[in-house]
Amino acid sequence: MNIVRDPNQIDFARPGKHHYQVAFHLDSSWGYSLLPMTVINGLESAGGELGVAAFGGTHGNEYEGQVAVKRLCCDLDPATMAGRVILIPQLSESACVAGVRSSPEDGVNMNRAFPGQRRGTVSYRIADFVKTHIFPQVRVVLDLHAGGREAVFPLCTSFHRLADDALQAETAAVARLFDTPFIFIYTRAMASGLLTDEAEDEGKIAVGGEFGCAEAVGRVGTEHAYEGIKNVLRHYGLLREEVIRIDRNRKTRPRLVEAAELKDYIPCPRNGIWEPVVSAGLEVREGQLIGRLHDFTDHSSDAVPVYAHRTGIVIALYFGAVVKKGSTLYVIGDETSI
Repeated sequence: MNIVRDPNQIDFARPGKHHYQVAFHLDSSWGYSLLPMTVINGLESAGGELGVAAFGGTHGNEYEGQVAVKRLCCDLDPATMAGRVILIPQLSESACVAGVRSSPEDGVNMNRAFPGQRRGTVSYRIADFVKTHIFPQVRVVLDLHAGGREAVFPLCTSFHRLADDALQAETAAVARLFDTPFIFIYTRAMASGLLTDEAEDEGKIAVGGEFGCAEAVGRVGTEHAYEGIKNVLRHYGLLREEVIRIDRNRKTRPRLVEAAELKDYIPCPRNGIWEPVVSAGLEVREGQLIGRLHDFTDHSSDAVPVYAHRTGIVIALYFGAVVKKGSTLYVIGDETSI
């Protein structure tokens, strides 16, 4: 494994498989955050110059993507591949080591750090490395998340609505390759600085996903993440294999659910203990009870009921018991099509 202190020293076109740790100076101590990266250039001629990049660990306490991408660093064989694959299992390496959402080195959420800053803190410098060194090597960008302690999603891939119809159709096709029961089309107005935002703005096929929750390594989500990435490689001819069905028990195609407007991302009205009474992925009616907020400073007080503001599909629910005022409590979307 090579430790690289100058990203310009990386030969992304070098044939075969090569493991790196890309060193970024820490801001708080005399040392480095060592970013794990594997670059594979297939030894077969088929597949052209198309490249795929897959990221896990954009948030440090979301593990299915970290595990799936790490396994692929070991399992993929360049002798049976074409094209270029770049695998980064722990993008926010310092957050992953600490097992927290944001980097403890600078307090930055990596998925708010793009497009990055060459002379910023460590998270912004890593984001700049991704934009300036990784994105130019690939056409397809995959960013694998999980709810962590923030939210529960039904197993899903995700992307934004795009103005370019052809790019939108191809993005949706890639999202379906993970064979999740849901595909979530979410709003760009909720936050800025996302990895997939930056990839989209550069014209890449950019797909995210939510493959688990509760800071665990869920078996089903990890399987969809691992085989989903391989399906993308199969689809584009980087792996000479047929695309597979990952969930052979589900008879239906993935359901597209869109929450395009901020009014469908409901903030918590007060601090409390959150008791959900529905599950993510279920259809609800306007006025249906979603959950209750409890105040234990007065255990004799009635719980505050939270009702669905509209009819639709619950595509996200707050995960933890302890919830703060302003946290996104739930999201409801509509089934849609591309």
